[in-house]
Amino acid sequence: MDRYSRDMIGYGANPPDPRWPNKAKIAVQIVMNYEEGGENNILHGDAASEAFLSEIVGAAAWPGQRHWNMESIYEYGARAGFWRLHRLLKDTAITVYGVATALARAPDQVAAMKSAGWEIASHGLKWIEYKDASEADERADMIEAIRLHTEVVGTPPRGWYTGRCSENTVRLAAQTGSFDYVADVYSDDLPYWSRFGDRDQLLVPYTLDCNDMRFATPQGFNSGDQFYTYLKDSFDTLYAEGTEGQAKMLSIGLHCRLIGRPGRVLALKRFLDYARGFDDVWFATRQQIAEHWAATHPPVTRPRPSQMDRQEFVAAYGSIFEHSPWIAERAFELELGPVHDTAGGLHNALARMFRSASDDERRGVLRAHPDLAGKLAQANRLTAESTSEQAGAGLDSLTDQDRAMFTQLNDAYTKKHGFPFIIAVRDNTKASIKAAFERRITNDNATELAEACTQVERIAELRLRDLLPS
Repeated sequence: MDRYSRDMIGYGANPPDPRWPNKAKIAVQIVMNYEEGGENNILHGDAASEAFLSEIVGAAAWPGQRHWNMESIYEYGARAGFWRLHRLLKDTAITVYGVATALARAPDQVAAMKSAGWEIASHGLKWIEYKDASEADERADMIEAIRLHTEVVGTPPRGWYTGRCSENTVRLAAQTGSFDYVADVYSDDLPYWSRFGDRDQLLVPYTLDCNDMRFATPQGFNSGDQFYTYLKDSFDTLYAEGTEGQAKMLSIGLHCRLIGRPGRVLALKRFLDYARGFDDVWFATRQQIAEHWAATHPPVTRPRPSQMDRQEFVAAYGSIFEHSPWIAERAFELELGPVHDTAGGLHNALARMFRSASDDERRGVLRAHPDLAGKLAQANRLTAESTSEQAGAGLDSLTDQDRAMFTQLNDAYTKKHGFPFIIAVRDNTKASIKAAFERRITNDNATELAEACTQVERIAELRLRDLLPS
């Protein structure tokens, strides 16, 4: 079956505690993008000039021509902006996203990065767009980027970020087996694992909002004050969540030719001064975050219903609705994806098939349920789930008097409504079950059918919670 590959749930309502070092309430991760000398340029063998992220907002590429003003703006980042940022950040743990061909044209800057102890991750071979690149060409550029980076820096990159990526980028990066993390995602405030073939790849999300690129986009930041306020508000929100026990990571993206301008850099300095005023903040490289996450939250192998074949899926979940595997068979045909790999997600898919079934089919499910503490239990004809559930409510160890009472109630109920009394026993006690019996036996048939179906769905939900993460 074709499956919906996007993960729209992630960690859900209860993200894991990252347990940052020294009980930090927030991890602040600053990235310097070093792209100058790796951008589109006919001198670099490209078809046209660069048109992205410069002071010329809305610039167009010039096919077959050099764009002198654009080149000059990028050169400012290498000649002046980088060194201004180096002076400000040389004592801070940051990550450089280094375009390999740009690093090769910046030996002094690379030496300064290394002397500051910064992590230098790979930002691809060239700062170009890959959305229309063939998979083979993108893979070849990735391999060459790793080779050139290793040659220029002296060590291979352990992190990867293309930026202007394709739908293949993250998978291709994972398939190299070279990276402790890949950053071409913006989908969370925490790292997470994703499976590619037989490899679990750690993804450490990046940012496009806490990013000085918005100085170079329509309706972006018009002044340093806006940038500072946005960073501060982001920090304050995440710090407060960390104080409440849900620590996160704040990613900040910088570009030498943008934030390196004198009219903007003070906004960054003000933010750094503000964030450094808190004791429980961890300034870290992405590599440090990746290593910490891998040690603290290693990948966990667990059932993934959306990745099962039909036989495996029905075998695993065909008994969730009592003796009614047809519900799982129909659910298998839905557009299942990662959101259905949780108890709540899969319950929704199964419940949809139960709700859309005919009245006769739903009544068949109700009739498949055992009578509470009755003849089926005594004859050992309950499913494993029902046996456990009834035992949990003490219905497997009734006195003769209690058993006679439940039998009498169930016989009267079944005679009136046409199916046995059904209740999610794990939500109840023997006393509350008896009270519900006595209340519901007086319901009219339509009301009781709806109530019984609700209880069937609740039983299924509780059963799935035993099998899948909530």
